Amino acid sequence: MTVSPLAQAAPGGVTPLPGRRGDRRVLPAIPPRLDFLLRRLGRLVISLVVVVIATFLIIHLVPGDPVRAALGPSASPELVAGIRAELGLDKPIWQQFVDYVGGLLRGDLGVSISTQRSVGATIAQRFPATLTLAVLAFVVALFGALVIGILSAVSVRSARHRASDNVFTGFLGTLIAIPDFLLAVGLIALFSVTLGWFPAAGWGSPQQAVLPVLALSLGPMAYLSRIVQVEMIGVLGSTYMITARSKRLPARLVYIRHALPNIITASLTVGGLLLSGLTAATVLIETVFAIPGMGQATVAAVGSKDYPMIQGVVLVYALTVLGINLVVDLILITMDPRSSIVEG
Repeated sequence: MTVSPLAQAAPGGVTPLPGRRGDRRVLPAIPPRLDFLLRRLGRLVISLVVVVIATFLIIHLVPGDPVRAALGPSASPELVAGIRAELGLDKPIWQQFVDYVGGLLRGDLGVSISTQRSVGATIAQRFPATLTLAVLAFVVALFGALVIGILSAVSVRSARHRASDNVFTGFLGTLIAIPDFLLAVGLIALFSVTLGWFPAAGWGSPQQAVLPVLALSLGPMAYLSRIVQVEMIGVLGSTYMITARSKRLPARLVYIRHALPNIITASLTVGGLLLSGLTAATVLIETVFAIPGMGQATVAAVGSKDYPMIQGVVLVYALTVLGINLVVDLILITMDPRSSIVEG
């Protein structure tokens, strides 16, 4: 019996058909970075969906009439009913949610109950001040933490400086423990009221930005300094650092070229989380320093039960935090392609 060449090529005399289970052809693998980006974008979308649903339900479960709160107790029932109908608040809650999601898909965040202005326009006007404050505080915190952490790590390796390190650690712990708003009040009392060096409120000039940025960055700087110090102490005792010093390279070159790249990954990882927290922490700082940012809009919206404004602000904050985390992860895998976050 003669067996065809096709039958001989397959185990058991059966030739697998293309696309069937026996076909050994494998689709091209997705590059690790693209796969990482797609997974992160998927998580971002899921997180935003959860935020939208949770914010809507929590706000609408809070007792009280937002229209009555916005118009005041002297408003007539007819006026209140008319505004409620105009804003769609007289509809069932499921219908309000469907309308809200439909507006989001069209890029419409709704209309503020208190000001009768577009929520999107209000956020677009106030968000730049909030983002600028958070970014400036992050830059100050990261740069200051790197300098302080590296210098303290170099110092603590000497037994003569162990006592000073204990004092330094205690000081950093105190800064971490002080709430941002209390630190802001202290800075105003010292540098604005007592010394008169900087204005106590406002936004728009470099002098007005100094105290808010300090109030927002000192706590994160202290926290990150301890992490940089611990990482730097480990790096200074490593084999490659000992080899670099044995070559009698200048100290500046040893620290910048060999030590800094090995601690920047951990610093950026924690720094990204701090930047996310700084964006939300601006609410208190903006209130203390009367900065016309998202913080004031948030406080006013919560006080007046302004549903559309609260939902819009929370959504923008959530999108900002998730976007910052995504950007930090992309920077980390660019700096270190072998980073474990690519697999996670």
